[in-house]
Amino acid sequence: MTAASFVRLLCLAAIWGGSFLFMRVAANTFGPAYLIEFRVGFAAIALLLIAFYLKKRLSFLRHAKHYLIIGLFNSAIPFLFFAYAAQTLNASTLSILNSTAPIWGALIGFIWYCSPLNSHAILGMILGILGVAVLVGWDAAKIGKESILPITASLMAACSYGIATNYTKNAPQIPAFNNAHGSMWAATIWVLPLLPLIPMRAEPSAFEWSTVVLLGVVCTGLAYLLYFKLVSEVGPTSALSVTFLVPVFGILWGNLVLDEPVGLNTILGTILVLAGTMLVTGFSPSRLLTKSVQKVP
Repeated sequence: MTAASFVRLLCLAAIWGGSFLFMRVAANTFGPAYLIEFRVGFAAIALLLIAFYLKKRLSFLRHAKHYLIIGLFNSAIPFLFFAYAAQTLNASTLSILNSTAPIWGALIGFIWYCSPLNSHAILGMILGILGVAVLVGWDAAKIGKESILPITASLMAACSYGIATNYTKNAPQIPAFNNAHGSMWAATIWVLPLLPLIPMRAEPSAFEWSTVVLLGVVCTGLAYLLYFKLVSEVGPTSALSVTFLVPVFGILWGNLVLDEPVGLNTILGTILVLAGTMLVTGFSPSRLLTKSVQKVP
């Protein structure tokens, strides 16, 4: 991994960590449905403009079923669940619960494809569950029973990412950019019927509108492009390391911008969840570092 790739990796983690901050700021005003409709809508428009510039044709109708499935499980469902949870939970907690997605992916793969789970993966799942228990126990004691549904929603959002990951293993071979672009339009279609059912809760301020625009254009549309650029440069395994950096930035932004406390439970929960995720995915920081040193020109 070159220095430029490493900087891109840090930027992507910082951007995705910031998405939980922006949702936390805007969720209580926009409500889950409008917040996510604007998020995926702005992302779709941004990617459309980029597609025009790069002269990339989407052919949405040709692969409509595929885009609708990806848009549902990789965007609409998880975004809505996290937006709902952001009305109650801290940005740091949201980012940590999000990092359980690879654990859900391995568990769903075991159930769906009968993919074997080795002892490391099983131990990783146990550590991940313990990490979530630490976070859940603290938030439940601090917030009360009101935290149960938001925490469950966050875990279901991560589970939805796991479903999307397993689906893509046998999905049509479509360019990564088209997957990102098409899934955003599909997610826009999925969320649209919810707008009359879940109205805005208040009139958004100019600052809240700016956070939603950033959430859509930067944290969703442009972040996808940055991620796929990393995959092409360093491969999917090395790009996966962004999963372990997102909670760090989620905690950092929450503390710096919203003055969210960073307690012992946050640190311990993060360590347990990330350690579990590393075991489940087989990710090794030392092996990545060795490869990175070898690739430096």
